[in-house]
Amino acid sequence: MQRQIITIDETLCNGCGACIPNCHEGALQIIDGKARLVSDLMCDGLGACIGYCPLGAITVEEREAEPYDEVKVISGMVSKGENTIFAHLKHLKDHSEFGFLKQGLRYLEENRSSLRFNPDLMLKRIIEEEPAERVSQAEGQLPLIQENGCGGGCPGLAAVDFSNLISSPDTVSEKPANLSSTLTHWPVQLHLLNPDSSHFRRTDLLLAADCTAYTTGRFHSAYLKGKTLAIACPKLDSGLDSYIGKIRRLIDDAEVNTITVLLMEVPCCGGLLEIIRHSMVQAKRKIPVKVIVIDIHGVQQSEEWMMF
Repeated sequence: MQRQIITIDETLCNGCGACIPNCHEGALQIIDGKARLVSDLMCDGLGACIGYCPLGAITVEEREAEPYDEVKVISGMVSKGENTIFAHLKHLKDHSEFGFLKQGLRYLEENRSSLRFNPDLMLKRIIEEEPAERVSQAEGQLPLIQENGCGGGCPGLAAVDFSNLISSPDTVSEKPANLSSTLTHWPVQLHLLNPDSSHFRRTDLLLAADCTAYTTGRFHSAYLKGKTLAIACPKLDSGLDSYIGKIRRLIDDAEVNTITVLLMEVPCCGGLLEIIRHSMVQAKRKIPVKVIVIDIHGVQQSEEWMMF
């Protein structure tokens, strides 16, 4: 697939760091005095960081790229040295991408003879950032670091998968419905989420208009449960073309099974259907789309499966 991604001219970069807080996905860090893209996974190619580079060292290039491959990414980073590799693996850990983190560590182990650092010490560095009493052994995963600092990006934009923390059905039944969240990941705003994040892979996607969650008290139990989430407002949001590209990537690359579009009865919400329509035209895969309309009192007015 062709996709856009930033590239950094290291001969121009002076390591000033002006780009770091303006990378929405937290994919940039200053390593050894230069700005580095520490994770292709978190770069959506929108180039929000470009305008903040005083030397014009950051540009966007379009290149042929397969769906995210951790082995290819980390093998390309080895030449940049131990600090860049560590920042990349820690970045995966911070964003709960444990599957990709394991692949990266496995690559280092399999190629240890060609490395200029000890992969065992690399793993030790990653683990010891977490206090021992908080280390989770569930499914052999490395623990998620909880930090107060931004660490190269706003922590509110860090991709997090917490589907394993959702209460069991028995537990949920003991709580009032309005206290039971079924959200499985973060972020959820369509501009901010990354279609390459593993938590979208082969799931059922709910694309919800912003107002729907405030209108119906049944949002989690009736509409979100069992689905991944993206939210958008076709009337107030800018950059709707990027929405089309992201939905297309969710269809083709993340291979979502279905899309449920949750709309308000107001006319402007129809813009979400146009986004879906254009995305489906561009997508190679064709998947069923369910359209649900609720009124301003939160009452469901219609529900219909559609093929675009």
